[in-house]
Amino acid sequence: MGFFSKLFAGLKKTKDSIASKLNSIFVGELDDEFYEELEYVLISSDIGAEATEEIIEEVKAKAKKEKIKTVDDFKALLRTVMIEILNEAKDEELEYPALITFVGVNGVGKTTAIGRLAHKFKSDKKSVLMVAGDTFRAAASDQLTEWSKRAGVRIVKYTEGADPGAVVFDGITSAKAKKDDVVLVDTAGRLHNKANLMEELKKISKVIGREWEGDYKNYLVIDATTGQNALSQVETFNECVGIDGIVLTKLDGTAKGGIVFAIAKEYGIPVKYVGVGEGIDDIVDFDPEEFVNGIV
Repeated sequence: MGFFSKLFAGLKKTKDSIASKLNSIFVGELDDEFYEELEYVLISSDIGAEATEEIIEEVKAKAKKEKIKTVDDFKALLRTVMIEILNEAKDEELEYPALITFVGVNGVGKTTAIGRLAHKFKSDKKSVLMVAGDTFRAAASDQLTEWSKRAGVRIVKYTEGADPGAVVFDGITSAKAKKDDVVLVDTAGRLHNKANLMEELKKISKVIGREWEGDYKNYLVIDATTGQNALSQVETFNECVGIDGIVLTKLDGTAKGGIVFAIAKEYGIPVKYVGVGEGIDDIVDFDPEEFVNGIV
């Protein structure tokens, strides 16, 4: 299955939810009642209050100015405005060598996302190193080791309970020696012990800042099925380490894909990748235009 096919298939539940609601309100004039219903459709699709307000204002003004009457013209206008909101989130291309830390609460699919991205980078002819920085959870390094075997990339890991800062230090030393293009660092996600976790993440960040000389990004992994609840995770991790991008997992299993608009509008953080299936290839680059075309 090609890139576009995967993305469209992954967006099916979100598209079905939004499209069916939109179609139900396209009767009669584009009056106040219509825009109230449109507002309900957008908010109930997890697009968020702030993003919804901007979409409504922009669409209303442009529809009046351009004298839009038909459903198709209105949908085209709606798509344009939604794409503009996603493009407001400043996105920066990776420069190699690059180190990416992956943060997020337990259970969001962080390890799987790292494994898939390792495979993706390797398929793009990059040399990849995984670093098992989640030394708190017993199975974490074992899972990452399995993914390193599947993706055919190297891994640096310690035993359970080891100092994650030391693991990251050794990973960076190894990556420099081997001249790796990409270093992917897993981290713990035990938010129930938030203070300790955040201190741990800050320590890892300090080690990276001191030892790493290439591009450095923090990506937050979010389970798309959590919808609006994901915003509190964005806020918590962004305050702690500063988030450069979002990896959205399990998009194929939810109708709540609209959360990407809320994240873009409220935090200005771009979605970098989306998980759209169960296979090692089922992670794709996020493209605002294709995403919006896939749901409207």
